[in-house]
Amino acid sequence: MNHQDDLGDSGQDVNAQQAPGGLTAAGSTATTQLPPTVFVLFGATGDLARRMVLPAFFELAQRGMLPEEWRLVGAGRRDVPDDDFRAHVHDALTEFGPLGEAGNDTEGQWQEFSKRLRFAGGGFDRTNPGRLLDVLGAIRDELDADPQYVHYLAVPPSTYVPLTEGLQAHGLTAGARVVYEKPYGTSPESFRELDELVLSVLDEDQVFRIDHFLGKEGTQDLHVLRFANELFHRIWSREHVKRVEIDVPEDLDVADRAEFYDATGAALDMVVTHLFQVAAEVAMEPPATLTPTDLQAARESVLACFRPLDPVRDVVLGQFEGYRDLDGVADDSVTDTFVAARLWVDTDRWRGVPFLLRTGKRMARSAQRVSLWLRTPEGPVDAVPEHGNVVSLSLSGSGALEMDLITKEPGPGLSLAPARTTLDLKQVPGGTPLPPYVSLIHDVLTGDRSLFTTSDGLAKAWAAFAPLQERPPRVFPYKPGSWGPAEANALAEPDGWLLGQTAADGA
Repeated sequence: MNHQDDLGDSGQDVNAQQAPGGLTAAGSTATTQLPPTVFVLFGATGDLARRMVLPAFFELAQRGMLPEEWRLVGAGRRDVPDDDFRAHVHDALTEFGPLGEAGNDTEGQWQEFSKRLRFAGGGFDRTNPGRLLDVLGAIRDELDADPQYVHYLAVPPSTYVPLTEGLQAHGLTAGARVVYEKPYGTSPESFRELDELVLSVLDEDQVFRIDHFLGKEGTQDLHVLRFANELFHRIWSREHVKRVEIDVPEDLDVADRAEFYDATGAALDMVVTHLFQVAAEVAMEPPATLTPTDLQAARESVLACFRPLDPVRDVVLGQFEGYRDLDGVADDSVTDTFVAARLWVDTDRWRGVPFLLRTGKRMARSAQRVSLWLRTPEGPVDAVPEHGNVVSLSLSGSGALEMDLITKEPGPGLSLAPARTTLDLKQVPGGTPLPPYVSLIHDVLTGDRSLFTTSDGLAKAWAAFAPLQERPPRVFPYKPGSWGPAEANALAEPDGWLLGQTAADGA
Protein backbone atom coordinates (compact mmCIF):
# COMPACT_ATOMS: atom_id res chain seq x y z
CA MET A 1 0.00 0.00 0.00
CA ASN A 2 1.03 3.59 -0.54
CA HIS A 3 0.94 5.07 2.95
CA GLN A 4 1.46 8.69 1.85
CA ASP A 5 -0.67 11.20 3.73
CA ASP A 6 -2.17 13.08 0.78
CA LEU A 7 -3.76 15.80 2.86
CA GLY A 8 -0.59 16.39 4.85
CA ASP A 9 2.03 16.34 2.18
CA SER A 10 0.55 15.37 -1.03
CA GLY A 11 -27.98 -15.77 12.00
CA GLN A 12 -24.90 -15.38 13.90
CA ASP A 13 -24.35 -12.77 16.53
CA VAL A 14 -21.88 -10.66 14.63
CA ASN A 15 -21.19 -8.69 17.78
CA ALA A 16 -19.69 -11.67 19.60
CA GLN A 17 -15.92 -11.85 19.84
CA GLN A 18 -14.77 -14.60 17.53
CA ALA A 19 -11.95 -17.00 18.08
CA PRO A 20 -10.07 -17.96 14.88
CA GLY A 21 -12.08 -19.93 12.40
CA GLY A 22 -15.37 -18.54 13.67
CA LEU A 23 -15.34 -20.22 17.06
CA THR A 24 -16.93 -17.92 19.63
CA ALA A 25 -14.48 -17.20 22.41
CA ALA A 26 -15.70 -18.25 25.84
CA GLY A 27 -16.58 -15.30 28.03
CA SER A 28 -16.27 -12.79 25.20
CA THR A 29 -17.95 -9.40 25.32
CA ALA A 30 -20.18 -8.06 22.56
CA THR A 31 -18.53 -5.13 20.80
CA THR A 32 -21.49 -2.88 21.57
CA GLN A 33 -20.85 -3.43 25.29
CA LEU A 34 -17.33 -2.02 25.06
CA PRO A 35 -16.60 1.39 26.61
CA PRO A 36 -16.70 4.59 24.56
CA THR A 37 -13.89 4.44 22.01
CA VAL A 38 -12.05 7.10 20.04
CA PHE A 39 -10.14 6.02 16.93
CA VAL A 40 -7.31 8.39 16.03
CA LEU A 41 -6.40 7.69 12.41
CA PHE A 42 -3.02 9.14 11.50
CA GLY A 43 -2.71 9.37 7.72
CA ALA A 44 -6.49 9.56 7.44
CA THR A 45 -6.39 10.95 3.89
CA GLY A 46 -3.62 8.70 2.60
CA ASP A 47 -4.06 5.90 0.09
CA LEU A 48 -4.15 3.08 2.65
CA ALA A 49 -6.83 4.78 4.73
CA ARG A 50 -8.84 5.63 1.64
CA ARG A 51 -8.75 2.12 0.15
CA MET A 52 -8.82 -0.08 3.22
CA VAL A 53 -9.16 1.45 6.66
CA LEU A 54 -12.06 3.87 6.18
CA PRO A 55 -14.20 1.33 4.26
CA ALA A 56 -13.48 -1.19 7.03
CA PHE A 57 -14.68 1.25 9.72
CA PHE A 58 -17.85 1.92 7.76
CA GLU A 59 -18.54 -1.80 7.35
CA LEU A 60 -18.05 -2.31 11.08
CA ALA A 61 -20.64 0.40 11.66
CA GLN A 62 -23.01 -1.19 9.14
CA ARG A 63 -22.73 -4.55 10.88
CA GLY A 64 -23.24 -3.09 14.35
CA MET A 65 -19.73 -4.15 15.36
CA LEU A 66 -18.57 -0.85 16.89
CA PRO A 67 -19.06 0.29 20.48
CA GLU A 68 -22.31 2.15 21.10
CA GLU A 69 -20.32 5.35 21.59
CA TRP A 70 -17.42 5.98 19.25
CA ARG A 71 -15.69 8.75 17.33
CA LEU A 72 -13.18 8.65 14.48
CA VAL A 73 -10.63 11.48 14.44
CA GLY A 74 -8.54 11.94 11.33
CA ALA A 75 -5.11 13.45 12.04
CA GLY A 76 -2.98 15.27 9.47
CA ARG A 77 -0.72 18.25 8.93
CA ARG A 78 -3.10 20.70 7.30
CA ASP A 79 -5.88 22.25 9.33
CA VAL A 80 -9.02 21.07 7.55
CA PRO A 81 -12.64 21.69 8.65
CA ASP A 82 -14.60 18.66 9.82
CA ASP A 83 -17.03 19.00 6.94
CA ASP A 84 -14.20 18.84 4.39
CA PHE A 85 -12.89 15.68 6.05
CA ARG A 86 -16.38 14.19 5.98
CA ALA A 87 -16.54 14.94 2.25
CA HIS A 88 -13.20 13.19 1.78
CA VAL A 89 -14.44 10.12 3.66
CA HIS A 90 -17.65 10.13 1.61
CA ASP A 91 -15.58 10.14 -1.59
CA ALA A 92 -13.46 7.26 -0.29
CA LEU A 93 -16.53 5.20 0.60
CA THR A 94 -18.05 5.94 -2.79
CA GLU A 95 -14.93 4.78 -4.65
CA PHE A 96 -13.84 1.89 -2.43
CA GLY A 97 -16.87 1.21 -0.23
CA PRO A 98 -20.62 0.68 -0.62
CA LEU A 99 -21.81 4.28 -1.08
CA GLY A 100 -23.39 4.83 -4.44
CA GLU A 101 -23.71 1.14 -5.29
CA ALA A 102 -26.87 0.33 -7.20
CA GLY A 103 -29.54 -1.13 -4.95
CA ASN A 104 -27.55 -0.39 -1.81
CA ASP A 105 -29.48 1.94 0.49
CA THR A 106 -26.67 3.37 2.62
CA GLU A 107 -27.55 7.05 2.82
CA GLY A 108 -29.12 6.79 6.26
CA GLN A 109 -26.14 4.79 7.50
CA TRP A 110 -23.77 7.41 6.12
CA GLN A 111 -25.63 10.25 7.83
CA GLU A 112 -25.29 8.52 11.20
CA PHE A 113 -21.65 7.56 10.52
CA SER A 114 -20.61 11.04 9.40
CA LYS A 115 -21.82 12.68 12.63
CA ARG A 116 -19.00 10.91 14.48
CA LEU A 117 -16.15 12.07 12.23
CA ARG A 118 -13.71 14.80 13.31
CA PHE A 119 -10.42 16.12 11.98
CA ALA A 120 -7.40 17.37 13.91
CA GLY A 121 -4.84 19.21 11.79
CA GLY A 122 -1.62 21.01 12.55
CA GLY A 123 0.65 17.95 12.64
CA PHE A 124 1.62 15.87 15.62
CA ASP A 125 4.92 15.04 17.31
CA ARG A 126 6.43 15.26 20.81
CA THR A 127 6.88 19.05 20.65
CA ASN A 128 3.68 19.90 18.80
CA PRO A 129 0.32 18.19 19.36
CA GLY A 130 -1.38 20.30 16.69
CA ARG A 131 -5.13 20.40 17.31
CA LEU A 132 -5.39 16.77 18.39
CA LEU A 133 -5.50 17.38 22.15
CA ASP A 134 -8.16 20.06 21.72
CA VAL A 135 -10.31 17.79 19.56
CA LEU A 136 -9.95 14.88 21.98
CA GLY A 137 -10.84 17.15 24.89
CA ALA A 138 -14.01 18.25 23.16
CA ILE A 139 -14.95 14.62 22.47
CA ARG A 140 -14.42 13.71 26.14
CA ASP A 141 -16.85 16.49 27.05
CA GLU A 142 -19.37 15.15 24.51
CA LEU A 143 -19.09 11.62 25.85
CA ASP A 144 -18.86 12.73 29.49
CA ALA A 145 -16.38 9.88 29.97
CA ASP A 146 -12.73 8.96 29.54
CA PRO A 147 -12.74 6.87 26.35
CA GLN A 148 -10.60 3.97 25.21
CA TYR A 149 -8.12 5.26 22.59
CA VAL A 150 -7.15 3.29 19.50
CA HIS A 151 -4.36 5.00 17.57
CA TYR A 152 -4.02 3.71 14.00
CA LEU A 153 -0.77 4.62 12.18
CA ALA A 154 -1.68 4.41 8.48
CA VAL A 155 1.40 6.47 7.63
CA PRO A 156 4.89 5.97 6.14
CA PRO A 157 7.12 3.89 8.44
CA SER A 158 9.52 6.83 8.70
CA THR A 159 6.92 8.61 10.86
CA TYR A 160 6.40 5.78 13.37
CA VAL A 161 9.11 7.10 15.69
CA PRO A 162 7.96 10.75 15.97
CA LEU A 163 4.31 9.72 16.28
CA THR A 164 5.08 7.15 18.99
CA GLU A 165 7.16 9.70 20.88
CA GLY A 166 4.33 12.20 20.51
CA LEU A 167 1.75 9.80 21.94
CA GLN A 168 3.90 9.39 25.04
CA ALA A 169 4.78 13.08 25.39
CA HIS A 170 1.13 14.16 25.27
CA GLY A 171 -0.26 11.51 27.62
CA LEU A 172 -2.09 9.43 25.01
CA THR A 173 -0.61 5.99 25.72
CA ALA A 174 -2.14 4.94 29.06
CA GLY A 175 -4.53 2.06 28.34
CA ALA A 176 -4.47 2.82 24.61
CA ARG A 177 -4.07 0.35 21.75
CA VAL A 178 -1.76 1.29 18.88
CA VAL A 179 -1.93 -0.26 15.41
CA TYR A 180 1.24 -0.24 13.28
CA GLU A 181 1.08 -1.03 9.58
CA LYS A 182 3.80 -2.93 7.75
CA PRO A 183 6.65 -2.69 7.14
CA TYR A 184 7.42 -2.64 10.86
CA GLY A 185 11.10 -1.96 10.24
CA THR A 186 12.97 -2.38 6.96
CA SER A 187 15.87 -4.49 8.28
CA PRO A 188 16.67 -6.46 11.43
CA GLU A 189 18.50 -3.40 12.77
CA SER A 190 15.72 -0.91 12.05
CA PHE A 191 13.17 -3.37 13.45
CA ARG A 192 15.09 -3.61 16.73
CA GLU A 193 15.48 0.17 17.00
CA LEU A 194 11.78 0.78 16.35
CA ASP A 195 10.65 -2.00 18.64
CA GLU A 196 12.86 -0.87 21.52
CA LEU A 197 11.26 2.57 21.30
CA VAL A 198 7.72 1.21 21.01
CA LEU A 199 8.14 -1.14 23.97
CA SER A 200 9.67 1.64 26.07
CA VAL A 201 6.42 3.57 25.60
CA LEU A 202 3.82 0.79 25.40
CA ASP A 203 3.28 -2.66 26.87
CA GLU A 204 3.38 -5.49 24.34
CA ASP A 205 -0.34 -6.18 24.77
CA GLN A 206 -1.07 -2.60 23.65
CA VAL A 207 0.75 -3.05 20.32
CA PHE A 208 -1.03 -4.47 17.25
CA ARG A 209 1.32 -5.02 14.29
CA ILE A 210 -1.20 -5.57 11.53
CA ASP A 211 -0.77 -8.07 8.69
CA HIS A 212 -3.89 -8.29 6.57
CA PHE A 213 -2.96 -11.76 5.26
CA LEU A 214 -3.58 -13.13 8.76
CA GLY A 215 -7.00 -11.49 8.71
CA LYS A 216 -8.12 -13.30 5.56
CA GLU A 217 -10.95 -15.75 5.99
CA GLY A 218 -8.97 -18.34 4.03
CA THR A 219 -5.94 -18.05 6.31
CA GLN A 220 -8.12 -18.47 9.38
CA ASP A 221 -9.81 -21.46 7.76
CA LEU A 222 -6.44 -23.24 7.87
CA HIS A 223 -6.99 -23.72 11.61
CA VAL A 224 -10.37 -25.37 11.37
CA LEU A 225 -9.54 -27.34 8.22
CA ARG A 226 -6.60 -28.91 10.00
CA PHE A 227 -7.70 -29.21 13.62
CA ALA A 228 -11.39 -30.07 13.23
CA ASN A 229 -11.12 -32.63 10.43
CA GLU A 230 -9.38 -35.95 11.02
CA LEU A 231 -8.87 -36.33 7.26
CA PHE A 232 -6.49 -33.37 7.19
CA HIS A 233 -5.15 -33.55 10.74
CA ARG A 234 -3.56 -36.94 10.09
CA ILE A 235 -1.82 -35.99 6.84
CA TRP A 236 -0.37 -32.66 8.07
CA SER A 237 3.30 -33.72 8.24
CA ARG A 238 6.31 -34.75 6.17
CA GLU A 239 5.14 -38.35 6.28
CA HIS A 240 2.30 -37.49 3.90
CA VAL A 241 3.22 -34.08 2.40
CA LYS A 242 6.15 -33.81 0.00
CA ARG A 243 6.05 -30.03 -0.44
CA VAL A 244 4.07 -26.92 0.44
CA GLU A 245 3.49 -23.99 -1.93
CA ILE A 246 2.44 -20.51 -0.87
CA ASP A 247 1.88 -18.71 -4.15
CA VAL A 248 0.74 -15.07 -4.40
CA PRO A 249 1.27 -13.88 -8.00
CA GLU A 250 -0.21 -10.52 -9.00
CA ASP A 251 -1.05 -9.27 -12.47
CA LEU A 252 -1.12 -5.67 -11.17
CA ASP A 253 1.44 -3.01 -12.02
CA VAL A 254 3.07 -0.65 -9.48
CA ALA A 255 2.68 2.53 -11.51
CA ASP A 256 0.51 4.30 -8.91
CA ARG A 257 3.05 3.68 -6.15
CA ALA A 258 6.31 3.17 -8.03
CA GLU A 259 8.38 5.55 -5.88
CA PHE A 260 7.33 3.78 -2.68
CA TYR A 261 7.78 0.35 -4.26
CA ASP A 262 11.24 1.12 -5.64
CA ALA A 263 12.45 1.75 -2.09
CA THR A 264 10.97 -1.55 -0.91
CA GLY A 265 10.74 -4.34 -3.47
CA ALA A 266 8.82 -7.61 -3.53
CA ALA A 267 10.90 -9.54 -0.98
CA LEU A 268 10.73 -6.89 1.74
CA ASP A 269 7.11 -6.01 0.95
CA MET A 270 5.82 -9.59 1.03
CA VAL A 271 8.15 -12.27 2.39
CA VAL A 272 9.13 -11.20 5.90
CA THR A 273 5.53 -10.31 6.69
CA HIS A 274 2.81 -12.00 4.65
CA LEU A 275 4.42 -15.15 3.28
CA PHE A 276 6.40 -16.04 6.40
CA GLN A 277 3.29 -15.56 8.54
CA VAL A 278 1.18 -17.81 6.31
CA ALA A 279 3.99 -20.40 6.29
CA ALA A 280 3.93 -20.33 10.09
CA GLU A 281 0.16 -20.87 10.05
CA VAL A 282 0.71 -24.02 7.99
CA ALA A 283 3.76 -25.31 9.86
CA MET A 284 2.85 -24.65 13.50
CA GLU A 285 2.30 -27.44 16.01
CA PRO A 286 -1.27 -27.90 17.28
CA PRO A 287 -1.94 -25.32 20.00
CA ALA A 288 -3.48 -26.42 23.29
CA THR A 289 -6.62 -24.44 22.40
CA LEU A 290 -7.70 -21.96 19.74
CA THR A 291 -7.69 -19.10 22.22
CA PRO A 292 -5.67 -16.04 21.13
CA THR A 293 -2.76 -16.71 23.51
CA ASP A 294 -2.29 -20.36 22.56
CA LEU A 295 -2.73 -19.79 18.84
CA GLN A 296 -0.31 -16.89 18.74
CA ALA A 297 2.27 -18.85 20.77
CA ALA A 298 2.05 -21.85 18.42
CA ARG A 299 2.50 -19.74 15.30
CA GLU A 300 5.43 -17.82 16.70
CA SER A 301 7.15 -20.89 18.13
CA VAL A 302 7.56 -22.36 14.66
CA LEU A 303 8.97 -19.07 13.30
CA ALA A 304 12.06 -19.79 15.42
CA CYS A 305 12.50 -23.01 13.41
CA PHE A 306 12.65 -21.28 10.02
CA ARG A 307 16.12 -21.91 8.63
CA PRO A 308 17.69 -18.60 7.48
CA LEU A 309 17.24 -18.20 3.72
CA ASP A 310 20.20 -19.16 1.55
CA PRO A 311 20.36 -16.36 -1.07
CA VAL A 312 22.48 -18.47 -3.44
CA ARG A 313 20.65 -21.80 -3.48
CA ASP A 314 17.14 -20.99 -2.30
CA VAL A 315 16.15 -17.52 -3.60
CA VAL A 316 15.50 -16.10 -7.08
CA LEU A 317 14.74 -12.41 -7.58
CA GLY A 318 13.27 -10.84 -10.71
CA GLN A 319 12.26 -7.51 -12.22
CA PHE A 320 9.65 -7.20 -14.96
CA GLU A 321 10.80 -5.65 -18.23
CA GLY A 322 9.69 -2.02 -18.44
CA TYR A 323 9.79 -1.44 -14.69
CA ARG A 324 12.62 1.10 -15.03
CA ASP A 325 10.49 3.14 -17.44
CA LEU A 326 7.95 3.96 -14.73
CA ASP A 327 7.88 7.46 -13.24
CA GLY A 328 9.65 7.47 -9.91
CA VAL A 329 11.93 4.53 -10.75
CA ALA A 330 15.64 5.04 -11.32
CA ASP A 331 17.03 4.12 -14.74
CA ASP A 332 19.48 1.70 -13.14
CA SER A 333 17.13 0.31 -10.46
CA VAL A 334 17.80 -3.24 -9.33
CA THR A 335 14.69 -3.40 -7.15
CA ASP A 336 13.04 -6.82 -7.24
CA THR A 337 9.42 -7.01 -8.38
CA PHE A 338 9.44 -10.82 -8.07
CA VAL A 339 10.75 -13.23 -5.47
CA ALA A 340 10.68 -17.01 -5.22
CA ALA A 341 12.19 -18.72 -2.19
CA ARG A 342 12.60 -22.22 -0.85
CA LEU A 343 12.11 -22.18 2.92
CA TRP A 344 13.07 -25.04 5.23
CA VAL A 345 11.28 -25.57 8.55
CA ASP A 346 13.55 -27.48 10.92
CA THR A 347 10.99 -29.29 13.08
CA ASP A 348 10.31 -33.01 13.38
CA ARG A 349 7.00 -32.48 11.59
CA TRP A 350 8.41 -30.69 8.52
CA ARG A 351 12.16 -31.41 8.32
CA GLY A 352 13.14 -32.00 4.69
CA VAL A 353 9.88 -30.66 3.21
CA PRO A 354 10.42 -27.56 1.02
CA PHE A 355 8.06 -24.63 1.54
CA LEU A 356 8.01 -22.84 -1.82
CA LEU A 357 7.11 -19.15 -1.62
CA ARG A 358 6.45 -17.02 -4.71
CA THR A 359 5.07 -13.56 -5.38
CA GLY A 360 5.55 -10.83 -7.96
CA LYS A 361 4.05 -8.01 -9.99
CA ARG A 362 2.92 -8.11 -13.64
CA MET A 363 2.61 -11.88 -13.63
CA ALA A 364 0.30 -14.05 -15.71
CA ARG A 365 -2.60 -13.91 -13.26
CA SER A 366 -3.44 -13.05 -9.68
CA ALA A 367 -3.96 -15.72 -7.04
CA GLN A 368 -3.41 -16.38 -3.34
CA ARG A 369 -3.04 -20.11 -2.71
CA VAL A 370 -1.65 -22.49 -0.12
CA SER A 371 -1.14 -25.94 -1.60
CA LEU A 372 -0.01 -29.17 0.05
CA TRP A 373 1.34 -31.73 -2.42
CA LEU A 374 0.61 -35.21 -1.05
CA ARG A 375 2.86 -38.22 -1.49
CA THR A 376 1.76 -41.25 -3.50
CA PRO A 377 0.58 -43.93 -1.04
CA GLU A 378 2.58 -47.12 -0.77
CA GLY A 379 0.79 -49.97 -2.51
CA PRO A 380 -0.22 -51.17 -5.94
CA VAL A 381 -0.45 -47.67 -7.52
CA ASP A 382 3.14 -46.62 -8.21
CA ALA A 383 2.43 -43.63 -10.44
CA VAL A 384 -0.30 -41.02 -10.56
CA PRO A 385 -1.08 -38.35 -13.15
CA GLU A 386 0.88 -35.11 -12.75
CA HIS A 387 -0.40 -32.81 -9.95
CA GLY A 388 -2.96 -35.46 -9.15
CA ASN A 389 -3.00 -35.36 -5.35
CA VAL A 390 -3.01 -31.82 -3.95
CA VAL A 391 -4.99 -30.05 -1.23
CA SER A 392 -5.24 -26.29 -1.89
CA LEU A 393 -6.81 -23.42 -0.04
CA SER A 394 -7.45 -20.15 -1.83
CA LEU A 395 -6.92 -17.15 0.44
CA SER A 396 -8.76 -14.76 -1.88
CA GLY A 397 -12.12 -13.41 -0.82
CA SER A 398 -13.90 -15.74 1.59
CA GLY A 399 -11.59 -18.60 0.69
CA ALA A 400 -12.13 -21.84 -1.19
CA LEU A 401 -10.97 -25.41 -0.57
CA GLU A 402 -9.87 -27.43 -3.60
CA MET A 403 -8.82 -31.07 -3.67
CA ASP A 404 -7.14 -32.67 -6.66
CA LEU A 405 -7.74 -36.40 -6.41
CA ILE A 406 -7.07 -39.50 -8.47
CA THR A 407 -10.09 -41.47 -9.62
CA LYS A 408 -10.85 -44.23 -12.03
CA GLU A 409 -11.63 -42.90 -15.47
CA PRO A 410 -15.20 -43.96 -16.26
CA GLY A 411 -15.24 -46.79 -18.76
CA PRO A 412 -14.36 -50.45 -19.16
CA GLY A 413 -10.64 -50.11 -18.42
CA LEU A 414 -8.74 -49.41 -15.21
CA SER A 415 -7.27 -46.07 -16.17
CA LEU A 416 -6.40 -43.36 -13.65
CA ALA A 417 -7.66 -39.81 -14.11
CA PRO A 418 -7.29 -36.58 -12.12
CA ALA A 419 -10.44 -34.96 -10.73
CA ARG A 420 -11.04 -31.79 -8.77
CA THR A 421 -13.65 -30.88 -6.19
CA THR A 422 -14.13 -27.34 -4.90
CA LEU A 423 -15.88 -25.92 -1.84
CA ASP A 424 -16.43 -22.17 -1.98
CA LEU A 425 -16.40 -21.21 1.68
CA LYS A 426 -18.70 -18.22 1.19
CA GLN A 427 -21.42 -20.76 0.47
CA VAL A 428 -21.17 -22.24 3.99
CA PRO A 429 -24.66 -21.79 5.48
CA GLY A 430 -25.01 -18.98 8.02
CA GLY A 431 -21.63 -17.48 7.22
CA THR A 432 -20.93 -13.76 7.53
CA PRO A 433 -17.46 -13.42 5.98
CA LEU A 434 -15.45 -10.36 6.93
CA PRO A 435 -12.87 -8.58 4.77
CA PRO A 436 -9.39 -8.73 6.38
CA TYR A 437 -9.27 -5.15 7.65
CA VAL A 438 -12.78 -5.42 9.09
CA SER A 439 -11.82 -8.60 10.93
CA LEU A 440 -8.53 -7.22 12.26
CA ILE A 441 -9.89 -3.85 13.40
CA HIS A 442 -12.67 -5.70 15.20
CA ASP A 443 -10.01 -7.82 16.93
CA VAL A 444 -8.20 -4.65 18.01
CA LEU A 445 -11.44 -3.42 19.57
CA THR A 446 -11.95 -6.62 21.53
CA GLY A 447 -8.26 -7.05 22.39
CA ASP A 448 -7.97 -10.34 20.49
CA ARG A 449 -4.28 -10.66 19.51
CA SER A 450 -4.42 -14.12 17.90
CA LEU A 451 -3.95 -12.72 14.38
CA PHE A 452 -1.21 -10.22 15.31
CA THR A 453 2.51 -10.90 15.56
CA THR A 454 4.41 -10.12 18.74
CA SER A 455 7.82 -8.49 19.01
CA ASP A 456 9.46 -11.89 19.54
CA GLY A 457 7.67 -13.38 16.56
CA LEU A 458 8.76 -10.62 14.20
CA ALA A 459 12.33 -10.84 15.50
CA LYS A 460 12.37 -14.52 14.52
CA ALA A 461 11.00 -13.72 11.05
CA TRP A 462 13.67 -11.04 10.53
CA ALA A 463 16.38 -13.51 11.56
CA ALA A 464 15.28 -15.93 8.82
CA PHE A 465 15.07 -13.11 6.26
CA ALA A 466 18.35 -11.35 7.13
CA PRO A 467 20.73 -13.27 4.81
CA LEU A 468 18.72 -12.15 1.79
CA GLN A 469 19.32 -8.50 2.68
CA GLU A 470 22.95 -9.08 3.59
CA ARG A 471 23.82 -10.94 0.36
CA PRO A 472 21.14 -10.14 -2.23
CA PRO A 473 21.41 -12.30 -5.35
CA ARG A 474 21.26 -11.15 -8.94
CA VAL A 475 17.92 -9.79 -10.16
CA PHE A 476 16.77 -11.53 -13.36
CA PRO A 477 14.48 -9.89 -15.95
CA TYR A 478 11.11 -11.39 -16.85
CA LYS A 479 8.41 -10.54 -19.35
CA PRO A 480 5.19 -8.92 -18.10
CA GLY A 481 2.37 -11.44 -18.20
CA SER A 482 4.69 -14.37 -17.55
CA TRP A 483 5.28 -16.48 -14.44
CA GLY A 484 8.52 -14.71 -13.59
CA PRO A 485 12.12 -15.47 -14.54
CA ALA A 486 12.80 -19.00 -15.77
CA GLU A 487 15.52 -19.35 -13.12
CA ALA A 488 12.79 -19.71 -10.47
CA ASN A 489 11.65 -22.99 -12.00
CA ALA A 490 14.69 -24.77 -10.56
CA LEU A 491 13.41 -24.16 -7.02
CA ALA A 492 10.29 -26.21 -7.79
CA GLU A 493 11.97 -29.19 -9.47
CA PRO A 494 11.11 -31.92 -10.25
CA ASP A 495 7.35 -31.23 -10.29
CA GLY A 496 7.28 -27.53 -11.21
CA TRP A 497 5.06 -24.85 -9.73
CA LEU A 498 1.41 -25.79 -9.44
CA LEU A 499 0.21 -22.50 -10.99
CA GLY A 500 1.49 -21.87 -14.49
CA GLN A 501 1.47 -25.48 -15.67
CA THR A 502 -1.57 -25.28 -17.97
CA ALA A 503 -2.93 -22.98 -20.66
CA ALA A 504 -5.75 -22.04 -18.28
CA ASP A 505 -3.11 -20.64 -15.91
CA GLY A 506 -1.58 -18.52 -18.66
CA ALA A 507 1.46 -20.77 -19.03
